[in-house]
Amino acid sequence: MSKEINNKDREISVKFKPRARLLLQLGDQLIKNESIALVELVKNSYDADANRVDVYMENVDDPQNGIIIIEDDGYGMDASTVEDVWMEPGSDFKTEKFFKRELSPKFKRLPIGEKGIGRFGVHKLGNQIEMTTKKKGAKEVYVKIDWTVFNNYRYLEQVPVSIIEREQPKLFKGDKTGTSITISNLRKDWTRGVARNVKRTITAMVSPFESNDSFIAEFDIADKPAWFDELLEWKDIQEYSLYHFKVTMSGSKIKEFKYSFIPWATMPKLEGREIDLSNELVCNFVDIEDIEGKKISLNNHEIGTVVFEGYIFDRDTFVLRLGVSDKKGFKGYLDNNCGIRVFRDGLRVYDYGEPENDWLGLDLRRVNQPSKRLSNNIVLGAIYLSRNDSFDLIEKTNREGFVENTAYDDFKNSILHALNIIETLRFSDKQKIREIYGPTPKSEPVLQVLGDLKDYVDKNVKEHEVKNEITKYLVKVEDDYKRINENLLKAAGAGLSMSVVIHEVEKIILEVIKVLKNENASERAMNLVKHLSNLIDGYSEIIRKSTQTNEDIKEVIDQAITNTEFRCASHKIEIVKGHKKYQGKSKTKVARSLMIGTLMNLIDNSIYWLEKAARKDKKMFFGISDEEEGYMTIVVADNGTGFLLPTDEITEPFVSAKPGGIGLGLHIASEIMLAQKGKISFPDWGDFDIPKEFKTGAIIALSFKK
Repeated sequence: MSKEINNKDREISVKFKPRARLLLQLGDQLIKNESIALVELVKNSYDADANRVDVYMENVDDPQNGIIIIEDDGYGMDASTVEDVWMEPGSDFKTEKFFKRELSPKFKRLPIGEKGIGRFGVHKLGNQIEMTTKKKGAKEVYVKIDWTVFNNYRYLEQVPVSIIEREQPKLFKGDKTGTSITISNLRKDWTRGVARNVKRTITAMVSPFESNDSFIAEFDIADKPAWFDELLEWKDIQEYSLYHFKVTMSGSKIKEFKYSFIPWATMPKLEGREIDLSNELVCNFVDIEDIEGKKISLNNHEIGTVVFEGYIFDRDTFVLRLGVSDKKGFKGYLDNNCGIRVFRDGLRVYDYGEPENDWLGLDLRRVNQPSKRLSNNIVLGAIYLSRNDSFDLIEKTNREGFVENTAYDDFKNSILHALNIIETLRFSDKQKIREIYGPTPKSEPVLQVLGDLKDYVDKNVKEHEVKNEITKYLVKVEDDYKRINENLLKAAGAGLSMSVVIHEVEKIILEVIKVLKNENASERAMNLVKHLSNLIDGYSEIIRKSTQTNEDIKEVIDQAITNTEFRCASHKIEIVKGHKKYQGKSKTKVARSLMIGTLMNLIDNSIYWLEKAARKDKKMFFGISDEEEGYMTIVVADNGTGFLLPTDEITEPFVSAKPGGIGLGLHIASEIMLAQKGKISFPDWGDFDIPKEFKTGAIIALSFKK
């Protein structure tokens, strides 16, 4: 007797009684659309060890007379399998096969399906189904189901269904085996657009990059050949890709890496290049990290080896003019087919890579860095997984990707990690295309146009009074532009420093709390609070008016170091204060607040790359030099990885080798130096008097005119 009842209570034994309409609801709710319904049936053919499956349609724009036939050459079923497995919703037949790692006899496949619900896709397509199937050594079996009668019965077990064993096979004669499903009384009339989408979906079930002769899926509508006119295929579009990559990841590291830049023949001024694991930038990112820089390992879950391959295109009008004749067809193909898909044992996992599923958040990532980041509509990617090794990646029942567990998070982060590297390499090559073939000059476009206009006015306007009036307005426009630009630089510099402010304040407050608890408001606690006050005062310098005044460069450097003191200490970075030894005149005219912000951004970059270099003796150096005639120079160096991108590129906006980096820090630093009639440069070791331990790291020089 149950503990939940006493002797006077009556216990009633009951059973679940599934309603007859439950199967209809499963078909409607679990199968999203016609494409997925057909994919589920094609996947059943794959699991049945089929080499070929043909999807054939007739009269699909006339539901009453239309038919859909799905026929394969797999191992088929006998009567007992139809009764005990196919007729059992939610059957664990395939799941048990997978747990036992039972491979199919011919092509050695593990089952892809495991929910036992894929067959309900037929109800999404039509109201009547006829299935004919034959297993080797068994009789041909025939089943007919009319879904419309299910509403006439209360419970599922009451619906009459008969299985017929044929003495003489009608379809699979001789030694032939397989399964054929005919769907009629279609639930909707098909349009050209739906049919084209289904064809695209069936074609995309296997990766376009890898041939799979062991499984071929074909789709055809006999009486509507015109519906597929001008429907481009991968072979028609591949030659227009400019970049290709292939990355293999296992455990906690990138094991293989290949990136290629392949300019078109119509781009003779450009040279292609190939990058592999020997590249310095790639070497520094072989350890897989999540978006916050925390190291992850695929070995923490059953994920197995991940292979990520893809082709990247360029949709800009000036690029398309260089080689794409059918621009409308090209863009249409990219709109419908681009995205990053997932394949397990060569068969696609839906609905990754569909136009509406931005599962990696590519388009959102691109908002902050539109020039560098990839969007879904320019990359066609494929991720390959082993069914046997990726057990922790579990497909959702509704066929909308994997269950979002911790294994999925690490899998997704590994893909984003590889993408960060690819985006950095591709951005450099993309900039070269724009520099040589782009529509606008690389230099300051607004000031250049204003200068050209002034020259034109000076040469062509003869009326002296009119010329002076026009010139006056052009000068005003130029002054306004420069002022706005300076304000934007101030705002950007302050904005980039805000994350550092928060980081610093948090660390100091935590230290204050700890000290107050342990030392009962000791003198040390008071000193920390005073330091916090000084720190906040230092940061306020960044948002004050940035007019140029005579400043002691030593004090400017000291303030930037003070502002980041706790952060550097938490990362165990030693600050070598070479500027203290400078004996010359250290005062010059600078915008103090902007220079403090600039130095803090350089410190922030060094912290990241010193951590990336994994050095035990992390160091930063600050010095002052007057060796270059006419200039006073602040020299900042570290003993980290050095610059992983060409130094002639890294001051361009949105260029960054740092995953997730915005790529504005050095650009803003360069603009700030130009605004003060100074310059930023990247000297070699030996150009300035710098200690030997900084020889292989990054060296930056900020030079001011005396």
